[in-house]
Amino acid sequence: MLKNYSVRTDLALEEKERFESDDVEIQGVVLEEEYDEEEEIRVTRVEIRTENGAKAMGKPAGTYLTLETPNLAIPDDETHRNLAGIICRYIRELIEKNNRDGKKDLSILVVGLGNRDVTPDALGPCVADHLSVTRHIVKEYGKYAMGVDHTNMISAVVPGVMGQTGMESTEIVRGIVQETHPDIIIAVDALAARNSRRLNRTVQIADTGIHPGSGIGNRRLGLTRESLGVPVIGIGVPTVVDAATIVNDTMENFIVSLETSDSFKGVGEVLRSYNAGEKYEFVRELIAPHLNGMFVTPKDVDEMVHQISHTISEAINMLSDYA
Repeated sequence: MLKNYSVRTDLALEEKERFESDDVEIQGVVLEEEYDEEEEIRVTRVEIRTENGAKAMGKPAGTYLTLETPNLAIPDDETHRNLAGIICRYIRELIEKNNRDGKKDLSILVVGLGNRDVTPDALGPCVADHLSVTRHIVKEYGKYAMGVDHTNMISAVVPGVMGQTGMESTEIVRGIVQETHPDIIIAVDALAARNSRRLNRTVQIADTGIHPGSGIGNRRLGLTRESLGVPVIGIGVPTVVDAATIVNDTMENFIVSLETSDSFKGVGEVLRSYNAGEKYEFVRELIAPHLNGMFVTPKDVDEMVHQISHTISEAINMLSDYA
């Protein structure tokens, strides 16, 4: 059943969870989890260490850090400043891991992926809009113009989408890389999730780059070290789920209701016997064909994208302060 079970998700954590739900152990994939009760943040680290693990997960080998917190959706400035600091710390961790030359003052190119005219897909452009770019200042006046001895230079670009430019985002970024020679790229994009509870409450940070549109079934050239010749840190927030996920979540609640009913308890137990993959495929068959291509986003997505983009941009802005 696993080979037919193709859930649309960009989150490595959810790929790992589907194997756990079927009691399947993946060799070469390690999962570590920690929970900060005070900050209400759960951090899950998925490390894909072997080619077999990468093949099973359907994702490149590397480190995937997933931060889950309900506070990401709370409109509180102090809370988001704290979250920005935490996100920055994990970005720094992956940058240091991939900074093989041990260079102190890095040139960082931030790529805001997505379509700013489509609100659920506008996270990347919104993050780029809020950045404090410093490359031009340092190039013109030197790092001492920033008032520090060491600083990372930040530059940014919003390459748009193929429907607007006729070009792959990777093609555009590759040309910029060849001209500006950044040391590392940070690509920011909206993601698709399998679990609706993770919408606008989860941040994934990975050192494997990013593949625009993969979560909704669009296959585009990935922004990776292999395609660009530069390490790529991918940052994403799930803003959409597909229709089958919504129905599947409803089905889970329905099963719980059946199990508490004396009359229909047996039906609930039968449905509960199906694993996650079988239930998801069953739901997809029920809603086919009209709803299979439908993706859903919360009604307050415009406010959420604006709020979360500020948090992520602030985390990236903190990278200018050398630590």
